[in-house]
Amino acid sequence: MKGSQEPFLVGILSSIVGSLANRLKTGNTVCVIGAGTMGSGIAAHLANIGFNVTLLDLTTHSVHACFDRAKSAKPPHFFVKGTADKIRLGSIEENLDWVKGADWVCEAIVEKLDAKRSLYEKLEALVDEDALLSTNTSGLEISLLVKDRSDSFKRRFFGTHFFNPPRYLKLLELIESGFNSDEDSAAVLEFLEQRVARRVVPALDTPGFIANRYGMWSMYQATHIAEKLQLSPEQVDLITGPFLGRPRSGSFRLNDIVGLDIMEDIARNQMARCPEDPYIGTLVNPKSVDYLLSQGNIGDKAGKGFYDKIGRDYLTFDLITHAYRQRIEPNLPTVTDNLRNPLAERLKLGLAAKDEVGEFMRLYLLPALRYADYLKGSICHSIQGFDRVMQWGFGWEAGPFEMIDMIGAANVLGTSKQYYSAAGQLKPDETDHFLIVKEPEFRSLADYPIVASHGLVDVRELGEGVQSIELRTKMGSVPPQGVEDLHAFLDINPEGRYVLASSTRAFSVGFDLKFFLDAIEREDWLAIENALERLQSLGEKLATRRVVAALHGYALGGGLELALSCPQLIALSDAQIGLPEAKVGLIPGGRGVTMMRQRCQDGPQMMRDTIAQMTSGYVASNAVEARQNGFLRSQDKVIFHPDMLITRAREMAKVVEPVAAPEWRQMPPFTAGMVDEKLKETDGLTAYDVLIGEQLKHCMVKSTSYEDCVRLERERFLILCQRPETKARIAHMLETGKPLKN
Repeated sequence: MKGSQEPFLVGILSSIVGSLANRLKTGNTVCVIGAGTMGSGIAAHLANIGFNVTLLDLTTHSVHACFDRAKSAKPPHFFVKGTADKIRLGSIEENLDWVKGADWVCEAIVEKLDAKRSLYEKLEALVDEDALLSTNTSGLEISLLVKDRSDSFKRRFFGTHFFNPPRYLKLLELIESGFNSDEDSAAVLEFLEQRVARRVVPALDTPGFIANRYGMWSMYQATHIAEKLQLSPEQVDLITGPFLGRPRSGSFRLNDIVGLDIMEDIARNQMARCPEDPYIGTLVNPKSVDYLLSQGNIGDKAGKGFYDKIGRDYLTFDLITHAYRQRIEPNLPTVTDNLRNPLAERLKLGLAAKDEVGEFMRLYLLPALRYADYLKGSICHSIQGFDRVMQWGFGWEAGPFEMIDMIGAANVLGTSKQYYSAAGQLKPDETDHFLIVKEPEFRSLADYPIVASHGLVDVRELGEGVQSIELRTKMGSVPPQGVEDLHAFLDINPEGRYVLASSTRAFSVGFDLKFFLDAIEREDWLAIENALERLQSLGEKLATRRVVAALHGYALGGGLELALSCPQLIALSDAQIGLPEAKVGLIPGGRGVTMMRQRCQDGPQMMRDTIAQMTSGYVASNAVEARQNGFLRSQDKVIFHPDMLITRAREMAKVVEPVAAPEWRQMPPFTAGMVDEKLKETDGLTAYDVLIGEQLKHCMVKSTSYEDCVRLERERFLILCQRPETKARIAHMLETGKPLKN
C-alpha cells in the first residue's frame, strides 16, 4: 500500500511473487478461531464458497453451543444445511495444533487486547511459515496486536474486518500491520476479492478503522438529535431510511439490530483511544440508551430494545416517557411526498424544509458530513474508500463525500472544494487529486451503455465480442411484446454472443400476469395459446444460440423458462429461483414443465419430488439450493462474488455453444402412483393445488416425446385458465402481491 496514489487498489500485479502470495493462489484450508457471532459467520461464508474450514472456540462445549446458534440463525448463514456438516469443530484447549497446515488463520475471539496477544503467542509456534494470519477485530489497532511478535508473524498479519452477517454484507476492511510488503498486501487484497468474494476497502490502522469510527458516531448522533428534538423513533427511522438513501431500518431499528451493548463497547473504546477528537463527546450514551441498557433491553438478541416485537407488530420505546407504547405512524409529507425524487433533490429539500424533517437534518446530517471531512485525513487512504465503506457496510446509497458534492460544499463546509471531479478524487490531505478507481471487473449491467434498442429489447456492449440483451420492463417481467421483440432481435442477429440479463433489481419476476387475466376475462383462449406458443418457440430459439443467462434477485416463471433454455446460465448465489406458477393457479407454459421433465427423468423418485415442489409453488431461496433441486445443469455456474456476475457471464458467453437436448426417456408406469402418494403427504396443499399437480403429472409422466410434452403444457395451461379458482388467484396476486390459497 506504500507509494501509490490510490494505495492498494491500483496496479495490482497479475503475477505476484513470494511465498504468501503463492500460497494464497491455491490454498483452500482456513482455520477460524472464535465461534461467536462473527467467527461462526465467517466460517459459514468460507464453507459456502468452497473452503475447507476448521472452527475453534475456547472449549468443546462452547464451540458446539455457538455453532448450533449459527446453524439456526435468521437470515441463514448457510445456503444449504449440509454445508454446516463440512466444518470441523474443535477447541483451543485441545485442538489448537489444527492450525498446522492451514493456508489462512483468521482470529475472531473476544475484543480484548490481552486475550488476542496471548493467543498469537501460542499460534506463532504452530502456524506454517507462509500462511496468512489475520484478525477480525472491529476496532483494535493492528500495530498493538502484533507487538512483541516476530518479524515473520508481523509480515503476514493483517486486519480483515468482515461485516455482520458475512454472507450478506460484501464489505471487508483490510488493515496492514505496518510490516507488510507491497507484494504481500497486493496478494492478500487479490485473494480476498477474487477467492473470498468480498469487496475490500483498505483502511488506516486507527481505532475503529472507517466503519466503526464514523458509522457508530453517525448512529449515536441520530439518537442524540432525536432526544434533543423530542422526535419519535418512528419519525427518525422514516427520515433516515430510504429518504436519505439508506435501508428501511433507519436509525433506531439499526440500533436494535447491532445491539446497544455492542454500540456501547465500541463507543467506549473510541472515546478511550481518541481523546483528541473534538467530536468524540457524541459517543456518550444518550439517556434512552442508558435506560434500555439498565433494563437489559439491548436490542434484537434480547427480544426488545427501541422496539419490542409482539407477533407481527412492534411496540415503540418512547424517548420521553421511557415506556413502550403502540406504534404511531409518522406524518412527514416532506419525506413521503418526495421519495421518488433523486437523492440529491431529497437532501436539498429536506435540509430546506421548515418542519421536523428539516430541523432534524440540519442538526444531524450537516454535522455528520462535517465529521467525515474532519476524519478523512486520519482514517482512510481515499475518500472513495470512505464512501464505499458506508455504502457497502451500512447500505447507504451515497457516502458522505458524495452527499457533500450533491448538497454543495459551500452549504456544508463553507468552502468551494469538490471531492469528485473531472480531475479525479480529492486526496484525503487535499493536496491534489488522483484516480477514481473504476475496477471494470466489478461493473454491473447498468454501468455499460445501451448501444441499441429493438422495441422492448435493450442491447449493451460488454466488450470482447459479447453484448447483453434485456427486456426494458419493470423487474424484468416478460410481456408478449417483449417475446416478439426478442424473437425479432435473434432473427436479425443469429450469430452474436449474448448475455441475457437484467439491470433491474431482479432477473425476472415472470410472465406478465395482467395479460393472462385480461385474456381470461375476455375468454380469449386463442390469445393465450398463441402467447404460449411464441414463448415456447423463443426458448427453443435461445437453446440454439450462443447465449448465457445471468441470474440475480428473483428468477421466476416465464423469465426463468427463458434462462433455462439458454445453453448456459450463471446465477448469483443469493438468486431466488423457481417456477411458482401453481401459486397463481397455473403450470409453467413456456417449456418449463418440459425442461424440468427432461432434468428429472433419471428416476421416478426425482420426478415425484419435482412435481410435488412445482405443485407447492416452490422457489429455491438461493442458487446453491436451486442446483440441488435440479434447476441448474452441470454446465451452469453459481457465483458467490456479488459484483462479478456480468464479468463472469461475459467470459462464459465468449466460448458458449449450443448444447444438445437430453434424449427423451419414458417413465415407468408406477411413477404416477408415486406422485399421487407424494401429493397426499405434502403439507399445505389445497384441493385446487392437488388439481394443478394432476396437470403437471399428466404432462410429465404421460408425455411420450418432447413435442408431446410442450403440447400438453399448453393444453393443460389453457384448462386451468378456464377455472374460476385460477382467475381468482391471478387477480389476488396482482392486487396484493401475495398468493391466494383457494
